[in-house]
Amino acid sequence: MQFFLEGFRPGDPDVCPAAPAWRDPGGGLPETVDVLIAGCGPAGLCLAAQLARAPGVRTMIVEPKLGPMEKGQADGINVRSMEMFQAFGFAGKVSRESVWINETTFWSRDPDRPDRIRRVGRVQDVEDGLSEMPHVLINQARVHDMFLDVMRNAPTRLTPDYGLKVADLSVDPLGADFPVTVRLERTGPEKTGEVETLRARYVVGCDGARSAVRRAIGGRLHGDAAHEAWGVMDVLAVSEFPDLRMKAIVQSDHGSMLVLPREGGYLVRLYVALDKLRPDERVAERGLGPEDIIAKARRILHPFPFEAREVVWWSIYEIGHRLTDKFDDVPSNAVDTRTPRVFTAGDACHTHSPKAGQGMNVSMGDTFNLGWKLVSVLTGRADASLLHSYSAERRAAAKGLVDFDHRWSRVVGAREETADADAEMPRFQREFIANGRFTAGLTIRYAPSALIGEDRWQKLAGGFEIGTRFHSAPVVRLADARPMHLGHVIEADARWRIFAFAPDDDTGAPGGAIDRLCAHLADDPASPIRAHTPADEDIDAVIDVRAVFQQGFRDLEHGDMPALLRPSKGCYGLCDYEKVFCADAKSGPDIFDLRAIDRARGCLVIVRPDQHVAHVLPLDAMPELSDFFAGILRKAAPG
Repeated sequence: MQFFLEGFRPGDPDVCPAAPAWRDPGGGLPETVDVLIAGCGPAGLCLAAQLARAPGVRTMIVEPKLGPMEKGQADGINVRSMEMFQAFGFAGKVSRESVWINETTFWSRDPDRPDRIRRVGRVQDVEDGLSEMPHVLINQARVHDMFLDVMRNAPTRLTPDYGLKVADLSVDPLGADFPVTVRLERTGPEKTGEVETLRARYVVGCDGARSAVRRAIGGRLHGDAAHEAWGVMDVLAVSEFPDLRMKAIVQSDHGSMLVLPREGGYLVRLYVALDKLRPDERVAERGLGPEDIIAKARRILHPFPFEAREVVWWSIYEIGHRLTDKFDDVPSNAVDTRTPRVFTAGDACHTHSPKAGQGMNVSMGDTFNLGWKLVSVLTGRADASLLHSYSAERRAAAKGLVDFDHRWSRVVGAREETADADAEMPRFQREFIANGRFTAGLTIRYAPSALIGEDRWQKLAGGFEIGTRFHSAPVVRLADARPMHLGHVIEADARWRIFAFAPDDDTGAPGGAIDRLCAHLADDPASPIRAHTPADEDIDAVIDVRAVFQQGFRDLEHGDMPALLRPSKGCYGLCDYEKVFCADAKSGPDIFDLRAIDRARGCLVIVRPDQHVAHVLPLDAMPELSDFFAGILRKAAPG
C-alpha cells in the first residue's frame, strides 16, 4: 500500500485523513443524501465501503437491527470474493482468521450395510491455477466487521444508522436533484413506529428477500420452491466422523447433509435435510428446532457417533429459487428516456439455497459492480446512463446462479443410487468437479457493451478473457525487486487500469512501443488520460497505467522508464515508483506464458474498477483506446 503522498502522518495507514463532515453524528437525520443504502448485510456494506472512500459522496446506510451482526447466516467465501477483498485491503486478514477448504470428500451408504455410510471419493476443492486466493469459511459477521472498519477509516467516516428501516419510497421521474422520497421507520424500543422522511439522489435496497425497496418499485420475485425443509447449525461437537475438518457431502439412507468446518479449529457447520413439505405448507408450521437437526445428523452419520456440546446458532429454512425481472426502477420501455434512481441487490432480487455457498458472494458481487458506477456518476466522471448497465450485467449473473442452484440442490438432496466399490464416480462427486469454476465464482462473463469490448484482439492475451475477472499472475516490481501479484495493484477506488505488456525486445527505451504509448497518453490532448482527467488531479486519478516487461528486474533501470511510468504526484511532486513490473519466472512459466500474451507484439489489457477485463488492444491502437473510454467517461473540464 502507498501512503504519505500528501505529507507524513503517524499512526495506522489504513485510517485515511478525514474529509469535512457533512452531518452531525449526534444530530437528527439529514434532509437529503446522495445515496441511501437499505440493509447492513454483505451487499449493503460492500457498497457502503466503496462509497465511503469518495469524500464528495454523501452516503447513509440504515439497518432495522439495533447493532451489528454477531453470528450465523452465511460463511463461504469463494476465491473470486477473496480477490475482491484484496481490493479492499483485508484479504490477508480473512485468510489468517478463516478455515481454508482444501479438500472435499463424498460419503454415501455402504452397499453391504445400507444403514451405514462410507467415504466414496475425495477431490481437491479448488483446482490449481484458478486463483492465487483460497476458498475459505468464516462467520459472515466477521466479513461485516471488516467492511465496517473500511467505512470507519475512510475519509467520510461512514457508520450505519441502526434502528431504521425503509418503510416505503416514491420516485419522481421528473424530479431534479433528489427525486427519491423515502419514509424511514424507527425500530428501536423507545421510538418504535416513528416515521421520518428524507430525499435521495439514489436508493439501493439491500434489505433481503422481503425487501420494502423492491416492493416500492413494483419488483416481484419469480420462481419455485423445492418444498423441502433443511436445518443449519453452527455447533461445538464431539464426533468420530473422520472428515469433521473437511468439507464433506454426505448422502445416506436417512437423508443428505453437508459438513463444513469453521474457523477456530473446533466449530463445525451442518446443513441437514429434514422433511418434505406439502405444496401449501410453510416450514414454520412444522415447529422444527435444533434438536431435530441434531437427531437427523446422528442418523445420517451412523455408525459414527455425534454429540453436540454447544449450539452456537441454528435456523430452519425452505429451499427456494427466485429472481426479479429487473434490478432497478426503470421500466424496460423507458430505458431510453430515464436513468435508474432505485436499485436492488443481493437477496432483495435473487434467492436460492445456501448449499453452493454462493449467496454472500453473489450479493457482494452485485454491489461491487454497482459501487464504482455510482461513484463515477456522482463525481461527474460518467453520465448517469452508465447506471443502466448494472441491471443488465448483474441480472444475467444472478440468473446463472439461480439456475445452477436449482440443479445442484437436487443433486445434493438426492439419494445416491450407486455406491459400490466398482461403480463409476458417484453423481454428486461428478457434478461437484464439473461445476468447480462456477462455485469458485469464476464463470461470470459480462457481455459486449459500452463497458466490454469485442474480442477482435483477444488472441493477443488469451488468458485475460474479455468480460471475465482479471486473472492475476506473479510479477516482480522493478523499483524495489518485490515479488507480488499484478492483480493486487487494483484497489476498490473506482479507477480504471491499463496494463501495457511490452514486446520481447522492448526495454522502455526511447522509440520503443511502450515509450510511444506513454508519450501519446501523457502528451496528446486526444489521449484518454488527457481527455478525462481533471487538470488539478494526479495523472492517474481516473486511469492508472502500469507496464510489464519480459526482462528480469536486474536487466532494466527504473530511471530509464518513460515519464508516465514515473509520475510526479501529490502536493510535493513525489515520484510514484510502483508503475513498472518485470516477468517473474523463478517458479515456472511467467505471466506472458501463463496468460498467453503475444510475446512478439505485446498488448494493452484494460481493466474495469471491479476487476473485470474490459478490452484487449494492440499497443498502437490509440484511436480505439480513446474511443473506448470516450464511450464511458465524460470529458474533463479544461484547467
